[in-house]
Amino acid sequence: MPQILVVTGASGAGKTAAVRAVEARALPGVCCFYFDSIGVPSMEVMTRDFGGGEKWQAHATARWMARLDALPGDVHVAVLDGQTRPSVVFEAARSCAGDVRVALLDCSAEARAERLCGPRGQPELVSGRMNNWAAYLRGQADALRLPIIDTTALTVEEVADELSMLIRTMAP
Repeated sequence: MPQILVVTGASGAGKTAAVRAVEARALPGVCCFYFDSIGVPSMEVMTRDFGGGEKWQAHATARWMARLDALPGDVHVAVLDGQTRPSVVFEAARSCAGDVRVALLDCSAEARAERLCGPRGQPELVSGRMNNWAAYLRGQADALRLPIIDTTALTVEEVADELSMLIRTMAP
């Protein structure tokens, strides 16, 4: 049964870049996964089929937890890059045999805007709504005493170093 590390954060915090950097290190027994690889339906479909975005997120998170929990024994730590609420992760993890942890990647609103408008090419995500989502995730992480990595002034490799240290605490 693998240990699971969910790396969450708002768009532009550096989740995918950092998890890809961890994956490139080919750490023994560590496999990386990307939440959005299952496809993200339109808001219309989320509402019609699941009752809204939050319910879709809970459904998709539960599917991921079940999938990761069933990985073969040579996977010691499964790392999931996903923009999902920590509380949703822990609810879905109740059925997992292994330990499930969550780490938050966070950054300043200015850094997020710069990344989203620059390299990401998604300026439409720079909004008060995204800033509120980032603040909500930070509040959950604080309340749940989760590890928080502030990526504002760190390189992708430095963030990957921080994640690698967390992974080492999980590996047998």
